[in-house]
Amino acid sequence: MTTIKIMTDSSCDLPGEIIGEIGVSVVPLSVQFGEECMKPDMALADFYARMKEESSLPTTASPSPQHFLHEFQKEGADRDLLVICLSAQLSSTYHHAVMAREMLLEEGYAGRIEVIDSMTTSLGLGVLVYQAAQQAAGGVPFEQVVRGVHAAIAKSDTFFFLDTLENVIKGGRLDRVRGTVASVLNIKLLMKKSDVGTIEVVEKIRGTQQALKKLMTYLDAKVHDYDKDVIAIAHSNCEARGRDFMQALLQKHPFRNVLFANMGTVIGTYAGEGGVLVAY
Repeated sequence: MTTIKIMTDSSCDLPGEIIGEIGVSVVPLSVQFGEECMKPDMALADFYARMKEESSLPTTASPSPQHFLHEFQKEGADRDLLVICLSAQLSSTYHHAVMAREMLLEEGYAGRIEVIDSMTTSLGLGVLVYQAAQQAAGGVPFEQVVRGVHAAIAKSDTFFFLDTLENVIKGGRLDRVRGTVASVLNIKLLMKKSDVGTIEVVEKIRGTQQALKKLMTYLDAKVHDYDKDVIAIAHSNCEARGRDFMQALLQKHPFRNVLFANMGTVIGTYAGEGGVLVAY
């Protein structure tokens, strides 16, 4: 067993079988409809169906510092811990993990513990976690794994498109009148994670197929090592669309290491149904 434990949060959207395979611990954010907290194993199809029915979006909340501390303590008294969190610009999760780290060290923790802001989320975060876990399993020293994560963050990209504007309207991120006009005109938002970890709109395109074609072109501007790099595709409850996009992408960019997943409840709350994300 590796002496390094990789930990992350539930916004990473890695499939359960991958999480089990690479031995990563996931600290969950909470997702609630009103006062009702959703179970971590809630079927995603049921979640998306309910979200469409509700007049208000569910709310999400980061794990508390005490929750993180408890998860750290479960790993033992001297194991090296590397915690990779979703962007600090999108959630207080990273800051709570840092607070828990300080609490753990004050208790006299004998191992090393690093908390890293991934500056992204969903499978953008998932790729970083996956690669770090592979390095740790391969016996790479702790300091080198940490440096590798920082280097990967600096060169990583996360792009996605929203098929519906309903969630950004409900969430108050887009004026209802302007949003309704854009919806009538079939406008799709193409978005990316910025260099500082925020989410920004890069283009507005009419029509789903045109948006997907444009999403594909962002990969063309970068040199890839198809044997070593990891490509990740996530969809928000539209598996057929996600798989079609993945197959078209791989015909043009034949990555050997591919992650594919449905966006979980945390990111799905903001993306809405029908979106596609690509990260590398």
